[in-house]
Amino acid sequence: MLDLDIKTSAVVLIDLQKGIMGRDLSPHTGERVVKNAKDMAERFRRAGGTVVLVNVRWSDDFKDVLRQPVDQPFPLPKGGFPPHFSEWVDGLEMPGDVLVTKRQWGAFYGTDLDLQLRRRGIQTIVLGGVATNMGVESTARQAWELGYALIIVEDVTSSVSGEMHEFSIRHIFPRIGRVVQSADLSFT
Repeated sequence: MLDLDIKTSAVVLIDLQKGIMGRDLSPHTGERVVKNAKDMAERFRRAGGTVVLVNVRWSDDFKDVLRQPVDQPFPLPKGGFPPHFSEWVDGLEMPGDVLVTKRQWGAFYGTDLDLQLRRRGIQTIVLGGVATNMGVESTARQAWELGYALIIVEDVTSSVSGEMHEFSIRHIFPRIGRVVQSADLSFT
C-alpha cells in the first residue's frame, strides 16, 4: 500500500475523452481504464484531493497542430474531428475538478497545468490516461523534469498496443517515478 498526503498530491488524467476512448486499447480496454480512473478520482475527491482532467483539442482548421517533418505524420480528418471529440467521457468530470486543454502529447507545455498544481501546493502527481507511451509518458517526463514526484497507475493507463504500454511501464516509468495499481493507493 502506498500512502499519499492528500494535501500535496493530485490525480492527473490524460485524454480520457470521447474521441479517444472509443479506440481499441491494450492491455486494458477503454472501459476498464475509465472505470478505474473514475473510481480512483472519486476516492481522491472524497478525501479532499485535487483531480485534474486533461484533454487534447485543436482548432477546426488545424492551424495549431504541430507540423514538423516526421516519418509517420498523424492523419488529420478532413473537416475536423467530430463535435464531441474533446469532451471527457461521461461521468468523469465533476464540479471542482481542474480542467486543462493541451495541443500536443504532453500536458505541461503551453498550458497552465504547472501553475494550477503549484498554487495548490501539489508535490506528487498520480498519473493515468491514454496513451501510455504518448500523452501519459510525455506528461510524466515533463513532470519529472519540473521536480514533481510521480506515481503512474498502471491499470489506469493503456495504449494502442500492449507492447507500447509495457515498454513505458517497465523501462521508462520506474526510472522517473513509481508504478502501482489503483487498489494500492491510500490517502491520508
